[in-house]
This record gives sequence, C-alpha cells and structure tokens, in this order.
Amino acid sequence: MLALFIAAALFLFFPSLPALLTDWWWFREIGYQIVFTRTLVTKLLLFCVAGGLAAGVLYLNLAIAQRGLVANPILLQVADSAPRLNITVALRRLSIPIALGLGLVSGLAGAAMWDTVLLAIYRTPFGTADPVFHRDVGFYVFTLPALSVALGFLVILTFLSLVLVTLIYAVRGDLAPSPRQVRVEPSAALHIAVLLAALLALWAAQLWLVDSPNLLYSTTGPLVGASYTDLHARLPALRLSAVVALLGAAAVLVGAARGRLAPYALSAVAAYVVVGVIGRGLVPLAMQNFLVAPTELTRETPYLRNHIVATREAWGLDSVEIRDLRGEAGLTLASIRANGPTIENVRLWDRDPLLLTFGQLQEIRTYYDFVSIDDDRYTIGGRYRQVLLSPRELNVRSLPTRTFINEHLTFTHGMGLTMSPVNQVTPEGLPVLFIRDLPPVSDVSLEITRPQIYFGELSNDYVIVKTRQREFDHPSGEQNVYASYAGKGGVPVGGLLRRTVFASRFGSDKILFSQDITRESRVLYYRNVVVRARKALPFLTFDRDPYLVLADDGTLKWILDAYTTSDAYPYSQRLSDGTSYMRNSVKLVIDAYDGTLTAYVSAPSDPVIRTWSRIFPGIFVPLERMPAGLRAHVRYPDEIFRIQTSLYATYHMDSPDDFYHREDQWQIPAVEEQRGQGAVPFMRHLVMRLPEEKRAEYVYMVPFTPRGKDNLAAWMVARNDGPEYGRLRVYRLSRQRLVFGPVQIENRINQNTEISRQLSLWDQRGSRVIRGDLLVIPIEESLLYVQPIYLQAEGGRIPELKRVVVAYENQVVMGETLDAALAAMFGGAAPAATAPQPEPEEAAAPVADTGIRALTAQARRLYDSALVKQRELETQMRRLGETLDRMKGAAPRR
Repeated sequence: MLALFIAAALFLFFPSLPALLTDWWWFREIGYQIVFTRTLVTKLLLFCVAGGLAAGVLYLNLAIAQRGLVANPILLQVADSAPRLNITVALRRLSIPIALGLGLVSGLAGAAMWDTVLLAIYRTPFGTADPVFHRDVGFYVFTLPALSVALGFLVILTFLSLVLVTLIYAVRGDLAPSPRQVRVEPSAALHIAVLLAALLALWAAQLWLVDSPNLLYSTTGPLVGASYTDLHARLPALRLSAVVALLGAAAVLVGAARGRLAPYALSAVAAYVVVGVIGRGLVPLAMQNFLVAPTELTRETPYLRNHIVATREAWGLDSVEIRDLRGEAGLTLASIRANGPTIENVRLWDRDPLLLTFGQLQEIRTYYDFVSIDDDRYTIGGRYRQVLLSPRELNVRSLPTRTFINEHLTFTHGMGLTMSPVNQVTPEGLPVLFIRDLPPVSDVSLEITRPQIYFGELSNDYVIVKTRQREFDHPSGEQNVYASYAGKGGVPVGGLLRRTVFASRFGSDKILFSQDITRESRVLYYRNVVVRARKALPFLTFDRDPYLVLADDGTLKWILDAYTTSDAYPYSQRLSDGTSYMRNSVKLVIDAYDGTLTAYVSAPSDPVIRTWSRIFPGIFVPLERMPAGLRAHVRYPDEIFRIQTSLYATYHMDSPDDFYHREDQWQIPAVEEQRGQGAVPFMRHLVMRLPEEKRAEYVYMVPFTPRGKDNLAAWMVARNDGPEYGRLRVYRLSRQRLVFGPVQIENRINQNTEISRQLSLWDQRGSRVIRGDLLVIPIEESLLYVQPIYLQAEGGRIPELKRVVVAYENQVVMGETLDAALAAMFGGAAPAATAPQPEPEEAAAPVADTGIRALTAQARRLYDSALVKQRELETQMRRLGETLDRMKGAAPRR
C-alpha cells in the first residue's frame, strides 16, 4: 500500500520536475540552497506523514469494519441480463482507492503547513507574557498555530473514519434500527465507540488547548482580545464543555461494554451540544447585552488597557518619542536663512510630472521606460541634497521586432538612470539633471561605473547571456554599442540535458536548437527584483516600493524592505488581512548587474526573524556589515509607516477612558483628489532640521489633524539617518493655539483671488494647469506650506514648473521661484536657498566670463529646450496628419 501511495505522489509531482530542477539550480546559483532544500524536505516529510497517517488510519478502519463474511449481502442488478453486484465486495475493493485519495488530499494540505511547523520547532521566546494566561507571546505566535493545525487534522481524520465505518456497518447489517432501539453488533459497537470516544476526547483537547487561548483574539467587546464576557462566561463554558466531552467519551466506552451504545452515545453527544449552546452561546450573549453593555467602560477598562498595550507593542508604537511644541516663535527671514538645508531641499518636483518629463527627455529610444521615481539623498559637492531618480529599464514589449534573438539574446538589459535635484529648475521650467543621457553622464561628483540593469522592476522574462549573439548595450548617435556580459549571475546552460530542461521550463524549443547558445552561456531568470526576492525568501513579506541606490563604487543596487508578520499576536489590533504584528526585519540588497542577493537583519531583536535565522542559518547577515555607502541610503519603509501612523492616530491615547470615548482621536488629513503615485496625501520624505536637533536629516513626515476637524494637531517623523534610523517621533502642537492644517491651506490657496485669476488665465489659453502636492514643511516650531504649479501645453506631454505658492499662517503668496515667494512672504532679499538659477538664453553670459562647466551646462539647457520644442512639434504634426486623414475619409465621393 505504501508503494502505491508513493507512486501516486511521484505521478502527481512529475509534471513540475523541470520547474523543480531549474529552481534548484537557481537557488544554488544565488547561494540560498538551504532555503530550497529545507523547504522541500519539510514539505515532503509533511506530505508523507500527513498523507501516510491519513491513508493508514482510514484503510485500517475500513479493513476492520469489513472483516468477516456478510450473511445477507446487498445485491444490486442494473439490468435483467446483467450480473448482480455485491455491494459489500465492491466497498471492500474501494477501500484502498478511498484511503489513497483522502491520504493524497491530506498530504497536500499537510505540506502547505511547512512554515507553521518549522516556526513551532525552532520557536524563539518574545520575552513578553500575555495578561490572561501568562504565557509567553511566542506560544501564541509559534506554538498555538501548529497545535491548532495538528488537532484539527486529527479531528477531521477521526470524524471521516467514524462516518465511513458507520456507513459500512449499516450496509453490512451490523447496525440496524428497530422500532424501539438501534441494534448494533458487539464488535461494531466497540469499533464505533472507540472512534466516537476519540472524537470527543479530541474535541475536549481543542476546547482546552486551542479555543481557550484563542479568546485573546476575540472581538466580543469594544476591542480585539479577551473582554469581560469572554473571561467570565465563555472561558468557564469552554472548560466545562471540555470536561463534558471527556465524560461523554468515557460514557460511550461504558455503553459499548454494556451493550447499550446507542443510548449512551446519544446522551453524551446531546449533553455536549446542550452545554455548548447554553454555555458558549446563550449565557455570553445575555451577559454581554444585560450586564456588560449598560456599564461597558467600567467592566472593560482593564481589558482595554491590555488591548492598547499589546497593540502598541505589536506595531512598534510603544517606543515613539513625544515632543510638545509651544509654537510661540513665528517664522522670520532670519529663521528661514538659518534653516538653509531645509529650504534648499524643498521638493518642487512631484513624482508624476517628473516621470512624464523623464520619459519625454531621457528615454532616448522607444524600448526604454522609466517605471517609477525613487526619492533619496546624497552628499553632492559637500552638501546634503535630496534627489529624485529613476532607472532606465528595457521594455521588450516596445522592441520594433520581437523575435527570440531580440528578446532573449540581444536586448538583455536596461541602461543607467536619470537623477534630478528636488528643487532646481531651468529657465524653461524643466528639471535640472544631475545624471542623464546614454551612456550616463554626470554633472556632479556622483559617477556610474556599471550602468547596465539586468535586474529591475520591469524585467522578468528570461535572457541568455554569453552567447554568440552580440548584446545591445546602448545607442550612440546613429550607431549601436554592443557589450558582453561579464558578471557572475545566471545559471550555466551546460549540456543537452540542461538545455532540454530549460526548453521545457520556458516553453521554447529554440533554447534546445539555437546555435548561438553554447555550454558557457548563462540563463538569467527571476529578474524582476520583487519576484526574485519573494522567490528567494518566500517566508517574508516585501514592501511594494523597491528603490535603486547608486553605491560609492558606481554600481547600482536595489534595496527592498522585508517584513516579518504574524496574525497571532494576542490582544493586538488587526489589519483587514488579519495581520496583528509586523517588523521591518530585513533589508534585502540586489545587485542590478548580476542579481546577487544579500539579506541584512535590520531588527535583530525581532523574535520572528531570529526564528527564521535558526531555520535557515547562514542566509542573514547583521546590518552592521552593510557597506557604509549603502547604509547611508536605507530608509524607513513606506508600508509599515502608513500602518503605524494610521494606528497611532488612535493608539496615542493610552488612557482607557480617552480611548473608549475617542476624545483625542486624530486623522491623517485627506484631499478630494490625490495627485501622487498612490501616496497618502501630505506624507512625504523631507530633508529638514528637527526642533532641538543640530543638523538637517532625511525624514519621512506625516501631519495629523483632530478627527472631524482640519486644524493641525501633531506631526510624526520616521528618522532615516545614522544611529537615529528607525526612531519615530511625534511633535504635538498646543491645543490653545490654532495652527492651520493642509486642507485649510488648500482652501485658502483656492480662495486667493490673484492666484485664481492667474490659473484661470492659463486654463483659458488652452494650457493645462497641474497643481502639485501641498508640502507640509516644519521649520523650528512653525509650519510652512509649499505647492508647486505646473503648466502643460495643449497637446504636449511635458509639464513645466511655472510658479511656487508659499503659505504661512493666514498669508498666501505666489512667486516664479521658491526664493521669490519666500522673499515676498517674509520681506527682504531672497534667501540663498537654492543653487543659482542660470540666465535665460537672451541674457547668456559672455564667453570670457564663464568656464567650461558653465558653457557645458548652458549648452545642455539649450539642447533640452530644443528637444522639448521638437517633440511638441512632432506631436502637433502627427495630430495634423491624423486630422487630414480623417478629412480625406469623410470627403464625399463623386
């Protein structure tokens, strides 16, 4: 029987053998063999244990139930001429297929629990106990899920066995109802009694060991976790039900021994059901409605406190630093100048307009794409500068000719990136480019030494490198430059066997027969960095926004933030997907050229990542070993910050009374139309000097307003630089002083007659006015608001920055530049906040007064301006041609 079961399993998995082999080669290539082998071995063991146990138990019970001869078998005849079918014999023949089929299903279900089992085996204590049962939180996160799965599996297996053997005994005539009682043959009665007693005992174990601790996830009261009703009604009822179930199991066995199985069994099951309905259903319902609800706050106060404490611990909100701002000192021109690093890094370019501009000016060829904009900071020329950058990736769907050679052998990689400071603008309203063109040219101290991007956000199809075909590297005027891959990434093609496997895996016989592919060729697959990360570390959850970093050595690296999560933290508030615990425990670095992965542990105190480190030793390294050039660019991840700020809006109230009444609940301000890349309104990266700090730093900032109101209540930052990385700080504003919030400032801008008149005038001329994101910029103990205004010509695709709106308290001004707007707001000369702006073409400086760098920059500006006008002209000519074609088609025929 075991041989048949193993054969069935091999037959099931055989179609996926090419994928399994290529995955093994891939894991070996990246050095993560232990993830593949331990995961696979665990799955196979669980499949065999769960499937073998299920098949064996079911077959054993079926065999016991069908032992001996049947005096009066049931005979079934389909037609008069057909032979009679002995149902008893047929069921005996079906025993093995039924056991194997159910065992196969059980094995597959068991294999899916590989991570739950490994976490339970290698569990690590949290060092924090729950407030009810006083068990370590690690029991709930690691042990309880595995215990629940194991007991649930045994309950289902026992219940199936009981149902099957009862049906078989009924068919054989060993179990027959009579007018006064159910007659059961003694051996059948003993068999059924043992199974029913085992089922009742397993139910008792579930109630005591699983359902009772699960009360800590209850949602009965005004919180997540065990409430007054749960602990004073449901918990005693669960334990009483467990005792009744155990007594019922003993009663069933006694009834079978006395030859009175039916009455004893019915009584045991009835008692269990009655106690469950009354004790676990009616009594808690009555207690909640008539005892707790009238005095809910009084009775739930200690449990609300448990919920608040657990939520703050589970989501990392217990370590938030709190500062109070008096807000007495106002902003002056002197304070603006004193915060020069903050002002010169005000982000005047939004991601969406900048992405359009990059696409029009820097894609160069149609098969290059800019997928997203990344926000970062670099030290450039000795100054701390915030920049926006985007990698130039290859989009094979845009190739002029899509063939196997073009898609997989020739066009294999993207090329370089485009980088722009957040605050500099050319006279034409276009962004200043620090890094541009192909091959990448840098006008600053940053240098790209290896610009090829084989692994990115866009690419995911396989490519084959080191072939006889030349690899396209980049265009150079009317010519193309070719290169050969010199990295260590990829899986060797090897001989005929490997070729056959790759051809089967990727569904292309050209891999098998192409003369361009040699034994030394290498296959690069799983090239999308998010897909690659999830494949390498399937037990982690990854942030949706990977970002590219230019390392000190000029190479390009992707950084992905990975989270450890759990849905089993007791008393903690849950997300819509059930997650109740999260830590940003890993920073995964992927080389854009060779795909090398390095997983740095950024939260070494997290018990979940410590457990995974024990399960897969050797794949995680301490964050201290990350090169300083990369460490300077790590940032607080977006997704966990969104969750934390959303929760903190409520859970900053640590008093149960305040929490229950929601007296001081905050909210993140919202606008009717969100203009960013799916971003939360007003949540932005900034370079600024925090109050009481001495230097400017890179932070992730979000403002809060009171619930239902628009004035500002507080703002939170996640710090990103140096030893302060990962610290959250909240600045609370005085309740005695009104501070305008973002929505109120938006309304004041809309109501400004001069601004409205100018924007309406531009709209009437056929141009499209694009209002950028409203930036909330804390300076000292005050808030400055800045909003860029873009203008997009009719039919054009390049937004140009035309105005900057600045708002402070009840004043709103608009200027051609940020400096001009600040000068108009605070008086005096414009502060030296940004790099000097180049003069327009007509006012170009004489050659004798400029250096080579200035001439080069001026030539670049003129070239960019001409390129913009040329592309807009091409758009207009294309639209004119389309109009003429339509006119020709609509002309009446004679």
